[in-house]
Amino acid sequence: MKNLTSLLIGCSLALAGAALAQQPVEQPSPSKKKQAAEKTHPAETQPGANAAKPQERPAKQTGAMKERRATNEPGATNEPGATNEPGAGKGRKTPATQESATAPGTNVSGQPTGVPTPGAKQQAEQRRKGMKGPAAAAKTSATPAAPAAAASAAPSVPAAGQRNTQANMGAKAKKPDQQQVQQIKSQHANFRAQPKPQQVPAVTFNQNRRIEGSDRWQGPQYEVFRSYRPERHDQGWYQSHYNRVELIGGGYYYWNNGYWYPAWGYNPSAEYYAYDGPIYVGQRAEPPDKVIADVQGVLQQMGYYKGEVDGLLGPLTREALTAYQADQGLTTTAAIDEPTLDSLGMG
Repeated sequence: MKNLTSLLIGCSLALAGAALAQQPVEQPSPSKKKQAAEKTHPAETQPGANAAKPQERPAKQTGAMKERRATNEPGATNEPGATNEPGAGKGRKTPATQESATAPGTNVSGQPTGVPTPGAKQQAEQRRKGMKGPAAAAKTSATPAAPAAAASAAPSVPAAGQRNTQANMGAKAKKPDQQQVQQIKSQHANFRAQPKPQQVPAVTFNQNRRIEGSDRWQGPQYEVFRSYRPERHDQGWYQSHYNRVELIGGGYYYWNNGYWYPAWGYNPSAEYYAYDGPIYVGQRAEPPDKVIADVQGVLQQMGYYKGEVDGLLGPLTREALTAYQADQGLTTTAAIDEPTLDSLGMG
């Protein structure tokens, strides 16, 4: 009986020893490791504490803090900024090969740090696209603004054509200097024109002739031009109708109410006229050749007339009158009329 009891005790001890030998050694769980790490570094590895007070954190976090935070969050990779925070990676551009704050040479998933996981590649690609997208949009939105800015600045600096237009406007507003006008008139006090048929061809008598364009000249000051009709009479007729008939520059003229007119037929041997029409000289009845010379001298000083001061109302003088009248906003009669003489300060 005693032997049987000893045998049973021995078998029980043997079974207990075998059971103890087969039981594995208990390994600490990852959660216990994590808790041990939190106890060792409480200030660095408590994501709850970090997330609980976002307002108290500085606006700019250092790279080390971002990396430590990335290692403690679920799904974190070895790339900084690839966290689960909203908008992560959109406004940040960090190197894809930067290591996290885990053990050297490995990441939190146990893979080598030099080989990013497939998820990390996709996130890195998304971040690159996110960075390029806003930059490209900014560039596109900025492009149309450049022409608009150039267009708004253009008016501040006048172009060459605008400067020329302004210069011409200044020339148009230019008036003759009255002191020069008086000097020119005093120089021509005894002026007498001479016929020059080679330089200034004479016009011929044409009873049906009308002053071209005069029907469009508006105003009473142009009535004498609209109503002018060349007439041919003898000396007796002219002397009975007009008080003054004079030989001026190779032809006879009669005076009537501020104008001199060609006296066709007064003397057929003296019918040299450079212009067939009224010539306005004012109420003082100055000789027409003297007034023509005065006008030529003033227009010459102003740069309109390029010919000789000869007292003959020839083509060059009429061209100069047309240019001056156009610049002054007058009716372009190509003649010496009342508005033109007043504008020149000789009325």
